[in-house]
Amino acid sequence: MTDPVRIKAAYERSPTGLKGAFVLRGGDGQPHQVRLEGATVIGWTGEGSERIQLEPSIIEAAPTLDTFVPFEVSTLDLLPGWYRIRCDVIIDAVEAVVEPGPRFVVAWPRGAVRRGSTPIDATAGDVALRTLECAGDSVRIAYAAEEAPADVTLAVDGAPHPLLEVEHDGSGRGRILGYPALRDQERLAVTIAGAAPVEVLLP
Repeated sequence: MTDPVRIKAAYERSPTGLKGAFVLRGGDGQPHQVRLEGATVIGWTGEGSERIQLEPSIIEAAPTLDTFVPFEVSTLDLLPGWYRIRCDVIIDAVEAVVEPGPRFVVAWPRGAVRRGSTPIDATAGDVALRTLECAGDSVRIAYAAEEAPADVTLAVDGAPHPLLEVEHDGSGRGRILGYPALRDQERLAVTIAGAAPVEVLLP
C-alpha cells in the first residue's frame, strides 16, 4: 500500500546540532492536507530526547511538488548513542507518527569504545558469520546467507546489546549492526532464529 504522503528529513550535521528540512510530497498521486504537529529527536534505546521547535502548520502536500519545512535542533545535551527523528502528523484528519530518517549518532568518547576486527568463522543455522569489526560508532558482523537472517539478537557479557539493523545486499552477503562495544566489555554473542548463540571475544 502506498503511503498517502511521503515525509523525509534532509539535514546536515554540525558539532552542535542538525539543520535541515522536512520534505513532504503526496505519495499516491492525490493532494493531501497535512498538519505537522511536532517533531522530536529520540534516542534509539532511551538515551534521551530533544524537542524540535516547530510552529504547528497546515500543509497542502501535492503529488508533483516538494514542500519544505525548515528545522534546526541542538544535540549538545544528548548522551552518546544513536538517534532518530519522530514526527507527529495529522494527514487528512488521521493522526500518525512517522520516522523520516536517516538515523544519526552522537559519538562516544574515543577512548570509551573498543576498536579492531577479528574473524568469527562460525555458523548459526543457515547463516555463516565471517568477521566482527568494532568501530567507534558500532559493531559490524559480516555474514553470508541467501537472505537476511530473522530474529537476530546481540548480547555482550550476558546482557542484551542494542541492535541497529540487519543489512543484506541481495547477493548472499550482509552485515549485522549493533551499538559499539565499550572498553570494559569482553564477549559478544550473536543469536539468530533460535540457533545456538555464537560467542566471540571482542578485539
